[in-house]
Amino acid sequence: MKKIGFLNFGHWTPSPHSQVRTASDSLLQSIDLAVATEELGADGAYFRVHHFANQLSSPFPLLAAVGAKTSRIEIGTGVIDMRYENPLYMAEDAGSADLIAGGRLQLGISRGSPEQVIDGWRYFGYEPADGEEHADMARQHTDVLLQVLQGKGFAQPNPRPMFPNPPGLLRIEPHSEGLRERIWWGAASDATARWAAKQGMHLMSSTLKADESGEPFHVQQRKQIDVFRKAWSEAGHAHEPRVSVSRSIMPITTDLDRAYFGREGESTDQVGQIEANLRAVFGRTYAAEPDALIEQLAGDEAIAAADTLLLTVPNQLGVDYNVHLLETIIKDVAPGLGWR
Repeated sequence: MKKIGFLNFGHWTPSPHSQVRTASDSLLQSIDLAVATEELGADGAYFRVHHFANQLSSPFPLLAAVGAKTSRIEIGTGVIDMRYENPLYMAEDAGSADLIAGGRLQLGISRGSPEQVIDGWRYFGYEPADGEEHADMARQHTDVLLQVLQGKGFAQPNPRPMFPNPPGLLRIEPHSEGLRERIWWGAASDATARWAAKQGMHLMSSTLKADESGEPFHVQQRKQIDVFRKAWSEAGHAHEPRVSVSRSIMPITTDLDRAYFGREGESTDQVGQIEANLRAVFGRTYAAEPDALIEQLAGDEAIAAADTLLLTVPNQLGVDYNVHLLETIIKDVAPGLGWR
């Protein structure tokens, strides 16, 4: 069995060819897709976070709405850029969303990726300390978040409060028990996966990875998973580790599918420079009829090693079309791979 969910970037554009033309369309359709995904029997609804872009950004109102409209599926992010975050306020938001969802939040966070503007986190009021990089700042924000999610008191109470306080130091409220054990880190490299394991965060590995060996993408990603699990075991955490990988998988069963994705069947891994010092390998898109997809996906070592598969969806094609894609994968592809 494998958990299967979608990962939605929430793009919108006023183009007449898009089914998602406004921010309102993107948010409301994201909720509708999550509800439909639960009805299909899938396992998760995850949302990407990008700032200064026509995409989903502030995730917690959306997560709370999805949590209120669903009852079973996991809801989460893939991922929140911690360079932009006030960790205390984030802990309040996350605790509220998790309580609304009944403890179903799976919160993916990371250092972040190249953004639409230069050093966008500066506009949010954050600056790395002297001699530090923005990645250091992201990890510092993360450390604070992980500490306060444990639910221990740390703030000195006012001796003359407006309302009575419980005894001792005060903690962030609302506190959602168990959320600390449902934090994931989006790792691009083996070293970062190892660091995440030591912190007791689960691993999110996306459709790209730092090219560290020149091997095929799925092989490098599987080795990253091995590194993560080994480090987790050595750290001796009490809770079980989880691993998700993201994939673009487009089953072709109709003429419309073929028109949209027929040429993607020839897709291969790509290599590119996404940052000055980061050469990355990008995984292929899988696009074929279900029987061919089963054969192709059976050879993907990283999917086999992961417990959770997040399907990147072409959200601008609309809710109905994306439900069609997800339903085909769940009913016609997943059983042939032993995922269902």
